[in-house]
Amino acid sequence: MEGLLLKDSTTLAPKPGLAESWTVSEDGRVYTFNLRKNARWSNGDPHNANDYVWSWWRALQPALGNLYAYMYFSIENAQEYYEGTVTDFDQVGVKALDDYTLQVTLSNPTPYFLQLLDHYSLYPVHRGTVEKFGTADERGTRWTYEGNNVGNGAFQLVDWKINRRITLERNPYYWNSDQVQLNKIIFYPTENVVSEERMFRAGQLHRTGSIPADKIPVYLEANDSSLHIAPYLGTYFYRINTRVPHLQDKTVRRALAMTIDRETISKSILKAGQIPAYAMTPPGTMGYYPESDLRFDPEAARKLLADAGYPNGEGFPTTEILYNTSEGHRKIAVAIQQMWKKYLNIDIKLLNQEWKVYLDSESAGNYQISRAGWIGDYVDPNSFLDMFLCNGGNNRTGWCNSEYDRLISDVAPTVKSHAERMTVFGQAEQILMDELPVIPIYIYTSVNLVNKSVKNYADNILNQPAFTEMSLQPEQSNIDGAQY
Repeated sequence: MEGLLLKDSTTLAPKPGLAESWTVSEDGRVYTFNLRKNARWSNGDPHNANDYVWSWWRALQPALGNLYAYMYFSIENAQEYYEGTVTDFDQVGVKALDDYTLQVTLSNPTPYFLQLLDHYSLYPVHRGTVEKFGTADERGTRWTYEGNNVGNGAFQLVDWKINRRITLERNPYYWNSDQVQLNKIIFYPTENVVSEERMFRAGQLHRTGSIPADKIPVYLEANDSSLHIAPYLGTYFYRINTRVPHLQDKTVRRALAMTIDRETISKSILKAGQIPAYAMTPPGTMGYYPESDLRFDPEAARKLLADAGYPNGEGFPTTEILYNTSEGHRKIAVAIQQMWKKYLNIDIKLLNQEWKVYLDSESAGNYQISRAGWIGDYVDPNSFLDMFLCNGGNNRTGWCNSEYDRLISDVAPTVKSHAERMTVFGQAEQILMDELPVIPIYIYTSVNLVNKSVKNYADNILNQPAFTEMSLQPEQSNIDGAQY
């Protein structure tokens, strides 16, 4: 699928996608997009501005349970419509002026709005297909399945075998199909990075999603150009379920946060230049550097735990860390389990679950402490901070702070300068790091192996490959299709 805009594969700056051009009003609130007249859905149907109006209406139906509904809230009256205080969608700031002109009106100037348009939550969907398999606001229907799915992007779904492969082929109806050089992409899901790396060395993959930590020094020592390590706009953290009685006290949460030796985790377990994290937002995001007094200090942590009623860990309930099945997540959980036993004398159990079960457990609040990671949806501190609004779809901690919500939702969108926005974000993040419903652990780096036959591959801080720009050099590849 594809949105109104795309991102430059290196700089991530917005560039034309389904919209070939756009204008912005002087007050920064009204965006007018001129859509491509040669755009088609993958079944050949015409693709026009009305597809966006309907798709965004659907995304804001409460019954759909859209976890990313908040991504629309910069649009005038979108939040009010979603929450039911506005009932007429015509009052929401999205209008098809004609078949090829879409106008979007924002509540306030939003510096990152154009970036949102390349996020999957704002992609249009094919109305006829969605309605063929259920109502617009019905979840879990079969419109996305192989043989059913109709998209608008450079590739189309032809094969989806659960836990085996996903196969895409070039979409001949794509507006820029003549410039797409890959004919096929095959994705292989795997939870075992050791097997993945072996498949790469055996010539079965063009690119890996990761690499075993103990293999990184081997590739570095060999100066192997297949290894790509790059900055990554993401934070690895633990969610704390603040509804669990013994985790409701922020003093306890701070004691836990202060007894994680992030330097050891980064250098001895991860080994790929990951940066210890003491705040939620990666430093340097749009020139933003969060302030935090969080530190590794076991002695002070023991005193905090004693002040909370658990001297030397006495009486502290056995607590469970939930993580999705992955050797990397297990190693980190084991290390933190040992640190909390060593420094706080508390007992920790580990529970791993398959990805979908893990997500269901976390969303339902059926956990105590849960491994998590967040990659920026766009390059702005807001992408990391608006996640923790009260009742936010991706909050999942039970934490709610009205002053935090006010700063993120009401103050940040209305200030006039970039510096003022960054100051407001800093104030909000200090609240988050004071109350610690989440414990940041490290800032990601992307670590991939890329076959030398892949051309025009570009690293970027969102680790998003631009498949429309890539090509394969046949004499250097013996693999059928691009495989990941």
